[in-house]
Amino acid sequence: MANEKVLVVDDSPTDLALMCAPLRASGFVVTTAIDGEEAIEKACKEMPRVIVLDIVLPKKNGYQVCRSLKNDSRSKGIPIIMLSGRSQPSDKFWGLKQGADEYLVKPFDGEQLVSAVKRFL
Repeated sequence: MANEKVLVVDDSPTDLALMCAPLRASGFVVTTAIDGEEAIEKACKEMPRVIVLDIVLPKKNGYQVCRSLKNDSRSKGIPIIMLSGRSQPSDKFWGLKQGADEYLVKPFDGEQLVSAVKRFL
């Protein structure tokens, strides 16, 4: 599992750091994006094994990004883990309906995130 590429998408530098640190410590190669358009571009160009995606993003929100990636033949097979501060059942329902493979809520535990990523490899 070491050296598998994971794309982490969040517009908060703090949240990005909190997500990237445990993934890198577990041996993953982590790339980042800070808005929805960059996420789509990097996903299609770099073809990560897993995407960790926030919902509230500039330019395109996480729901739009997820839907776009799952409808694109190049990226539809990449598992997407939505990781958001939105914790209502309707948020999770909508995320999964857009094609997310898993939905985690902030605050999160680093081990929980690493475990979720490993499940999709």
